[in-house]
Amino acid sequence: MTAELLESWLRARSIARHLPQPVADRGGLRVDTAMPEELRRYVFAGPTPAITQLAQEIHEPYVFIKMCGPGARLQSLVPQRWQLQPAGYLMIKEPGRNPVPSLPPGYWLQVQTEAAVTTARIFTEDDTLAASGYAAEYENVFIFDRIATVPEHQHQGLGAAVMAALGTAQKSQAAQRVLVATEAGRGLYATIGWKVLSPFSTVTITPPF
Repeated sequence: MTAELLESWLRARSIARHLPQPVADRGGLRVDTAMPEELRRYVFAGPTPAITQLAQEIHEPYVFIKMCGPGARLQSLVPQRWQLQPAGYLMIKEPGRNPVPSLPPGYWLQVQTEAAVTTARIFTEDDTLAASGYAAEYENVFIFDRIATVPEHQHQGLGAAVMAALGTAQKSQAAQRVLVATEAGRGLYATIGWKVLSPFSTVTITPPF
């Protein structure tokens, strides 16, 4: 895992989500998200003693530490108050021919690009949102973000159709395609040519109830 690729992905992600750009912090990167359920996130390309020092200093919830590497390794670096979150996977796909979006009967596709962010949405015939996703290009990467299908519309190829539609917005055919997948998403992406580059692990302090 290269720190350069991780930084490019994170910068493109900030563009896709209209968030502040990451800044260098303790050998990693920090994004001041300033959202109700995420104050900020720290992202590291791999295990480092800086993670331990950082985690020891933080006692508040809604701060996330993320690292390329296995969850058990990240958890071993932080105090017990930090809780391991569901596994993620940093995945890549080599540039190449983009598949044509294909929809089952009864759906229609909308693709829009505004301020470097492309949005793809699939609707039913009565204009109910069934699936959506976002993409952004930054220097040497083209990222896919927040690919989601409404549960009752899953297993019909809508996720793959969203991905194909977003891919048509890629300008540089040399740009590396990157995304972070959930455990469930990893299987879908693998069927359409994506490969796991690294586990992407997260810890946070759970807020009191």
